[in-house]
Amino acid sequence: MQKKIDEIEKSIDEAVKDVQSSKTLQEIKMRFLGKTGEISALMKNMRDVPPEQRPSMGKLLNALRQWSEEKFAVIEQRLKEFELKKKYSDEKIDVTLPGRVAPDGALHPNTLIRNELISIFAGMGFEVFEGPEIENDYYNFTALNTPADHPARDMQDTFYLSKDLLLRTQTSAGQIRVMENKKPPIKILSPGKVYRSDDDATHSPMFSQMEGLVVDKGITLCDLKGMLDEFARKIFGEDVKTRLRPSYFPFTEPSVEVDVSCFECGGKGCRLCKGTGWIEVLGAGMVNRRVLEGCGIDPDEYTGFAFGMGIERIAMLKFGINNMKLLFEGDTRFLKQFKS
Repeated sequence: MQKKIDEIEKSIDEAVKDVQSSKTLQEIKMRFLGKTGEISALMKNMRDVPPEQRPSMGKLLNALRQWSEEKFAVIEQRLKEFELKKKYSDEKIDVTLPGRVAPDGALHPNTLIRNELISIFAGMGFEVFEGPEIENDYYNFTALNTPADHPARDMQDTFYLSKDLLLRTQTSAGQIRVMENKKPPIKILSPGKVYRSDDDATHSPMFSQMEGLVVDKGITLCDLKGMLDEFARKIFGEDVKTRLRPSYFPFTEPSVEVDVSCFECGGKGCRLCKGTGWIEVLGAGMVNRRVLEGCGIDPDEYTGFAFGMGIERIAMLKFGINNMKLLFEGDTRFLKQFKS
Protein backbone atom coordinates (compact mmCIF):
# COMPACT_ATOMS: atom_id res chain seq x y z
CA MET A 1 0.00 0.00 0.00
CA GLN A 2 2.78 2.40 0.88
CA LYS A 3 4.35 1.69 -2.51
CA LYS A 4 1.07 2.59 -4.27
CA ILE A 5 0.81 5.77 -2.22
CA ASP A 6 4.36 6.76 -3.15
CA GLU A 7 3.61 6.13 -6.84
CA ILE A 8 0.48 8.31 -6.68
CA GLU A 9 2.34 11.16 -4.98
CA LYS A 10 5.03 10.96 -7.63
CA SER A 11 2.40 10.95 -10.39
CA ILE A 12 0.72 14.02 -8.91
CA ASP A 13 4.03 15.91 -8.65
CA GLU A 14 4.81 15.01 -12.27
CA ALA A 15 1.35 15.94 -13.55
CA VAL A 16 1.19 19.42 -11.93
CA LYS A 17 4.81 20.34 -12.66
CA ASP A 18 4.09 22.24 -15.88
CA VAL A 19 0.38 22.96 -15.52
CA GLN A 20 -0.55 26.38 -17.02
CA SER A 21 -4.31 26.74 -16.54
CA SER A 22 -6.99 26.17 -13.94
CA LYS A 23 -8.92 24.01 -16.40
CA THR A 24 -6.00 21.62 -16.86
CA LEU A 25 -5.42 21.52 -13.10
CA GLN A 26 -9.07 20.63 -12.52
CA GLU A 27 -8.77 17.74 -14.99
CA ILE A 28 -5.69 16.43 -13.13
CA LYS A 29 -7.46 16.82 -9.80
CA MET A 30 -10.42 14.76 -11.02
CA ARG A 31 -8.01 12.11 -12.25
CA PHE A 32 -6.80 11.51 -8.66
CA LEU A 33 -9.57 12.81 -6.34
CA GLY A 34 -12.70 12.42 -8.46
CA LYS A 35 -15.29 9.74 -7.78
CA THR A 36 -13.48 7.39 -10.13
CA GLY A 37 -10.01 8.79 -9.37
CA GLU A 38 -6.98 6.78 -8.30
CA ILE A 39 -7.11 7.82 -4.61
CA SER A 40 -10.84 7.20 -4.43
CA ALA A 41 -10.28 3.76 -5.93
CA LEU A 42 -7.76 2.92 -3.18
CA MET A 43 -10.24 3.94 -0.51
CA LYS A 44 -12.92 1.74 -2.06
CA ASN A 45 -10.48 -1.19 -1.88
CA MET A 46 -10.23 -0.80 1.92
CA ARG A 47 -12.99 -3.38 2.25
CA ASP A 48 -10.55 -6.00 0.96
CA VAL A 49 -7.94 -5.14 3.62
CA PRO A 50 -7.84 -7.43 6.70
CA PRO A 51 -9.66 -5.82 9.67
CA GLU A 52 -6.53 -5.60 11.82
CA GLN A 53 -4.72 -3.57 9.07
CA ARG A 54 -7.54 -1.16 8.24
CA PRO A 55 -6.71 1.49 10.89
CA SER A 56 -3.13 1.89 9.68
CA MET A 57 -4.11 1.76 5.99
CA GLY A 58 -6.90 4.24 6.55
CA LYS A 59 -4.48 6.63 8.25
CA LEU A 60 -2.11 6.44 5.27
CA LEU A 61 -4.88 7.02 2.72
CA ASN A 62 -6.37 9.96 4.65
CA ALA A 63 -2.92 11.52 4.82
CA LEU A 64 -2.55 11.02 1.05
CA ARG A 65 -5.91 12.63 0.36
CA GLN A 66 -5.15 15.59 2.65
CA TRP A 67 -1.71 16.07 1.08
CA SER A 68 -3.23 15.95 -2.41
CA GLU A 69 -6.03 18.41 -1.62
CA GLU A 70 -3.61 20.88 -0.04
CA LYS A 71 -1.22 20.62 -2.99
CA PHE A 72 -3.98 21.18 -5.50
CA ALA A 73 -5.36 24.11 -3.48
CA VAL A 74 -1.98 25.88 -3.40
CA ILE A 75 -1.45 25.47 -7.15
CA GLU A 76 -5.03 26.47 -7.89
CA GLN A 77 -4.66 29.69 -5.93
CA ARG A 78 -1.44 30.51 -7.74
CA LEU A 79 -2.99 29.87 -11.15
CA LYS A 80 -6.05 32.01 -10.37
CA GLU A 81 -3.83 34.92 -9.37
CA PHE A 82 -1.77 34.48 -12.55
CA GLU A 83 -4.86 34.26 -14.78
CA LEU A 84 -6.42 37.31 -13.13
CA LYS A 85 -3.29 39.37 -13.70
CA LYS A 86 -3.18 38.23 -17.33
CA LYS A 87 -6.83 39.16 -17.79
CA TYR A 88 -6.23 42.63 -16.36
CA SER A 89 -3.21 43.02 -18.64
CA ASP A 90 -5.11 41.90 -21.77
CA GLU A 91 -8.06 44.16 -21.01
CA LYS A 92 -5.96 47.14 -20.09
CA ILE A 93 -6.99 50.30 -21.90
CA ASP A 94 -4.67 53.18 -22.59
CA VAL A 95 -6.98 56.16 -22.17
CA THR A 96 -4.37 58.44 -23.72
CA LEU A 97 -4.68 56.74 -27.13
CA PRO A 98 -6.87 58.46 -29.74
CA GLY A 99 -10.37 57.01 -29.99
CA ARG A 100 -11.49 54.76 -32.79
CA VAL A 101 -14.05 56.55 -34.93
CA ALA A 102 -16.76 54.28 -36.29
CA PRO A 103 -17.58 55.17 -39.90
CA ASP A 104 -21.03 56.58 -40.51
CA GLY A 105 -23.50 54.26 -42.14
CA ALA A 106 -25.65 54.99 -45.17
CA LEU A 107 -29.25 54.27 -46.09
CA HIS A 108 -29.81 51.38 -48.48
CA PRO A 109 -30.77 52.40 -52.06
CA ASN A 110 -34.18 50.76 -51.55
CA THR A 111 -34.77 52.83 -48.43
CA LEU A 112 -33.68 56.01 -50.21
CA ILE A 113 -36.12 55.39 -53.07
CA ARG A 114 -38.94 54.27 -50.74
CA ASN A 115 -38.57 57.43 -48.65
CA GLU A 116 -38.44 59.61 -51.76
CA LEU A 117 -41.54 57.99 -53.25
CA ILE A 118 -43.51 58.34 -50.03
CA SER A 119 -42.48 61.99 -49.82
CA ILE A 120 -43.57 62.64 -53.43
CA PHE A 121 -46.96 60.99 -53.10
CA ALA A 122 -47.59 62.34 -49.60
CA GLY A 123 -47.21 65.77 -51.19
CA MET A 124 -50.10 64.81 -53.49
CA GLY A 125 -52.30 63.81 -50.54
CA PHE A 126 -51.65 60.06 -50.33
CA GLU A 127 -51.77 58.17 -47.02
CA VAL A 128 -49.58 55.12 -46.36
CA PHE A 129 -51.16 51.72 -45.65
CA GLU A 130 -49.08 48.56 -45.08
CA GLY A 131 -50.91 45.23 -45.31
CA PRO A 132 -49.78 41.78 -44.09
CA GLU A 133 -47.12 39.86 -46.03
CA ILE A 134 -48.95 36.56 -45.45
CA GLU A 135 -52.23 36.83 -47.33
CA ASN A 136 -55.12 34.54 -48.15
CA ASP A 137 -56.15 33.62 -51.68
CA TYR A 138 -59.19 35.90 -51.58
CA TYR A 139 -57.34 39.18 -51.01
CA ASN A 140 -54.34 38.29 -53.18
CA PHE A 141 -56.24 36.93 -56.18
CA THR A 142 -60.04 36.55 -56.05
CA ALA A 143 -60.92 40.07 -54.87
CA LEU A 144 -58.55 41.45 -57.52
CA ASN A 145 -60.57 39.76 -60.28
CA THR A 146 -57.89 37.14 -60.98
CA PRO A 147 -59.50 34.11 -62.68
CA ALA A 148 -59.18 30.70 -61.01
CA ASP A 149 -57.13 29.41 -63.96
CA HIS A 150 -54.81 32.45 -64.18
CA PRO A 151 -51.11 31.47 -64.48
CA ALA A 152 -50.20 33.75 -61.54
CA ARG A 153 -51.94 31.30 -59.21
CA ASP A 154 -49.66 28.42 -60.24
CA MET A 155 -47.23 26.93 -57.75
CA GLN A 156 -44.45 27.92 -60.16
CA ASP A 157 -45.19 31.61 -59.58
CA THR A 158 -46.59 31.81 -56.04
CA PHE A 159 -45.20 30.66 -52.68
CA TYR A 160 -48.10 28.83 -51.01
CA LEU A 161 -48.03 28.17 -47.26
CA SER A 162 -51.24 26.15 -47.32
CA LYS A 163 -54.20 25.69 -49.62
CA ASP A 164 -55.52 29.16 -48.79
CA LEU A 165 -52.51 31.04 -47.35
CA LEU A 166 -49.60 32.39 -49.37
CA LEU A 167 -46.83 34.97 -49.40
CA ARG A 168 -48.42 37.93 -51.15
CA THR A 169 -47.40 38.41 -54.77
CA GLN A 170 -48.49 42.07 -54.84
CA THR A 171 -49.31 44.82 -52.38
CA SER A 172 -52.63 45.35 -54.20
CA ALA A 173 -54.13 42.99 -51.61
CA GLY A 174 -53.84 45.84 -49.09
CA GLN A 175 -55.88 48.08 -51.37
CA ILE A 176 -58.79 45.64 -51.16
CA ARG A 177 -58.61 45.74 -47.36
CA VAL A 178 -58.77 49.54 -47.44
CA MET A 179 -61.72 49.68 -49.88
CA GLU A 180 -63.66 47.17 -47.77
CA ASN A 181 -63.29 49.27 -44.63
CA LYS A 182 -63.22 52.86 -45.87
CA LYS A 183 -65.67 54.82 -47.96
CA PRO A 184 -64.44 57.03 -50.83
CA PRO A 185 -62.68 59.35 -51.28
CA ILE A 186 -59.67 57.03 -50.94
CA LYS A 187 -56.07 58.00 -51.69
CA ILE A 188 -53.54 55.50 -50.37
CA LEU A 189 -50.01 54.34 -51.01
CA SER A 190 -49.18 50.72 -50.15
CA PRO A 191 -45.45 49.86 -49.92
CA GLY A 192 -44.00 46.53 -48.82
CA LYS A 193 -42.24 43.28 -49.67
CA VAL A 194 -43.76 40.82 -52.11
CA TYR A 195 -42.74 37.29 -53.13
CA ARG A 196 -42.67 35.52 -56.49
CA SER A 197 -40.88 32.46 -57.80
CA ASP A 198 -38.49 34.33 -60.09
CA ASP A 199 -34.72 34.74 -59.94
CA ASP A 200 -32.26 36.31 -62.40
CA ALA A 201 -30.19 39.51 -62.84
CA THR A 202 -33.30 41.71 -62.92
CA HIS A 203 -35.67 39.65 -60.72
CA SER A 204 -35.62 38.35 -57.16
CA PRO A 205 -37.88 35.89 -55.27
CA MET A 206 -38.41 38.68 -52.74
CA PHE A 207 -38.60 42.34 -53.72
CA SER A 208 -40.32 45.57 -52.73
CA GLN A 209 -43.35 47.12 -54.37
CA MET A 210 -45.19 50.37 -53.95
CA GLU A 211 -48.74 50.56 -55.18
CA GLY A 212 -51.16 53.45 -55.15
CA LEU A 213 -54.94 53.69 -55.25
CA VAL A 214 -57.28 56.63 -55.80
CA VAL A 215 -61.09 56.22 -55.66
CA ASP A 216 -63.48 59.16 -55.87
CA LYS A 217 -66.18 60.67 -58.03
CA GLY A 218 -65.14 61.67 -61.52
CA ILE A 219 -61.67 60.05 -61.52
CA THR A 220 -60.40 59.51 -65.08
CA LEU A 221 -57.35 58.22 -66.91
CA CYS A 222 -56.30 61.87 -67.34
CA ASP A 223 -55.95 62.16 -63.55
CA LEU A 224 -53.69 59.10 -63.59
CA LYS A 225 -51.56 60.57 -66.39
CA GLY A 226 -51.19 63.90 -64.59
CA MET A 227 -50.14 62.22 -61.36
CA LEU A 228 -47.60 60.02 -63.18
CA ASP A 229 -46.14 63.06 -64.94
CA GLU A 230 -45.50 64.67 -61.56
CA PHE A 231 -44.00 61.45 -60.18
CA ALA A 232 -41.63 61.08 -63.16
CA ARG A 233 -40.40 64.67 -62.97
CA LYS A 234 -39.70 64.42 -59.25
CA ILE A 235 -37.84 61.07 -59.52
CA PHE A 236 -36.00 61.27 -62.84
CA GLY A 237 -35.78 64.98 -63.65
CA GLU A 238 -37.90 67.93 -64.77
CA ASP A 239 -37.53 67.18 -68.51
CA VAL A 240 -38.80 63.59 -68.27
CA LYS A 241 -42.11 62.78 -69.96
CA THR A 242 -44.44 59.78 -69.63
CA ARG A 243 -46.43 57.75 -72.12
CA LEU A 244 -49.12 55.10 -71.66
CA ARG A 245 -49.26 51.86 -73.66
CA PRO A 246 -52.24 49.48 -73.66
CA SER A 247 -51.79 46.41 -71.48
CA TYR A 248 -53.78 43.94 -69.38
CA PHE A 249 -54.16 43.43 -65.63
CA PRO A 250 -57.15 41.56 -64.14
CA PHE A 251 -57.90 44.29 -61.59
CA THR A 252 -57.79 47.31 -63.94
CA GLU A 253 -59.71 48.15 -67.12
CA PRO A 254 -58.38 49.79 -69.18
CA SER A 255 -54.83 48.81 -68.20
CA VAL A 256 -51.61 50.51 -69.26
CA GLU A 257 -47.86 50.11 -69.11
CA VAL A 258 -46.16 53.38 -68.20
CA ASP A 259 -42.91 54.45 -69.86
CA VAL A 260 -40.74 57.47 -69.12
CA SER A 261 -38.56 59.22 -71.66
CA CYS A 262 -34.94 58.15 -71.21
CA PHE A 263 -33.32 60.48 -68.70
CA GLU A 264 -29.88 59.28 -69.78
CA CYS A 265 -30.02 60.31 -73.43
CA GLY A 266 -33.02 62.63 -73.42
CA GLY A 267 -35.01 60.27 -75.65
CA LYS A 268 -32.43 60.05 -78.44
CA GLY A 269 -31.71 56.37 -77.88
CA CYS A 270 -28.93 54.80 -75.82
CA ARG A 271 -27.84 51.59 -74.14
CA LEU A 272 -30.08 52.18 -71.10
CA CYS A 273 -33.26 52.58 -73.16
CA LYS A 274 -32.08 50.01 -75.75
CA GLY A 275 -32.24 52.62 -78.47
CA THR A 276 -35.98 53.29 -78.09
CA GLY A 277 -35.79 56.52 -76.12
CA TRP A 278 -38.28 55.13 -73.56
CA ILE A 279 -37.97 53.06 -70.35
CA GLU A 280 -40.80 51.01 -68.84
CA VAL A 281 -41.23 51.83 -65.13
CA LEU A 282 -44.63 50.63 -63.88
CA GLY A 283 -48.10 49.28 -64.59
CA ALA A 284 -51.37 51.10 -63.96
CA GLY A 285 -55.00 51.45 -65.03
CA MET A 286 -58.55 52.29 -64.02
CA VAL A 287 -59.88 50.08 -61.22
CA ASN A 288 -62.06 47.32 -62.67
CA ARG A 289 -65.80 47.67 -61.97
CA ARG A 290 -65.89 44.14 -60.53
CA VAL A 291 -63.20 45.00 -57.99
CA LEU A 292 -65.14 48.08 -56.83
CA GLU A 293 -68.39 46.10 -56.60
CA GLY A 294 -66.71 43.33 -54.62
CA CYS A 295 -65.58 45.91 -52.06
CA GLY A 296 -69.06 47.41 -51.73
CA ILE A 297 -68.33 50.56 -53.78
CA ASP A 298 -70.86 51.62 -56.45
CA PRO A 299 -68.92 51.75 -59.77
CA ASP A 300 -71.62 53.96 -61.30
CA GLU A 301 -70.95 56.61 -58.66
CA TYR A 302 -67.21 56.17 -58.06
CA THR A 303 -64.25 55.45 -60.29
CA GLY A 304 -60.60 55.08 -59.48
CA PHE A 305 -57.13 54.34 -60.74
CA ALA A 306 -54.35 52.14 -59.39
CA PHE A 307 -50.65 51.87 -60.15
CA GLY A 308 -47.78 49.69 -58.98
CA MET A 309 -44.01 49.83 -59.31
CA GLY A 310 -41.02 47.81 -58.14
CA ILE A 311 -38.87 49.86 -55.76
CA GLU A 312 -35.76 47.92 -56.78
CA ARG A 313 -36.46 48.71 -60.44
CA ILE A 314 -36.72 52.43 -59.75
CA ALA A 315 -33.52 52.26 -57.68
CA MET A 316 -31.68 50.38 -60.45
CA LEU A 317 -32.74 52.94 -63.04
CA LYS A 318 -32.02 56.01 -60.95
CA PHE A 319 -28.66 54.86 -59.59
CA GLY A 320 -27.46 52.93 -62.65
CA ILE A 321 -27.37 49.51 -60.94
CA ASN A 322 -27.05 46.71 -63.50
CA ASN A 323 -27.66 43.67 -61.28
CA MET A 324 -30.56 43.40 -58.86
CA LYS A 325 -28.65 40.98 -56.62
CA LEU A 326 -26.35 43.82 -55.53
CA LEU A 327 -29.31 45.23 -53.60
CA PHE A 328 -29.52 42.09 -51.45
CA GLU A 329 -25.88 41.13 -50.81
CA GLY A 330 -25.15 43.73 -48.11
CA ASP A 331 -21.68 44.49 -49.53
CA THR A 332 -20.52 47.67 -47.74
CA ARG A 333 -18.33 48.62 -50.71
CA PHE A 334 -21.51 48.83 -52.81
CA LEU A 335 -23.70 50.45 -50.17
CA LYS A 336 -21.25 53.22 -49.20
CA GLN A 337 -21.57 54.65 -52.72
CA PHE A 338 -25.02 55.92 -51.79
CA LYS A 339 -23.84 57.87 -48.75
CA SER A 340 -24.90 61.45 -49.23
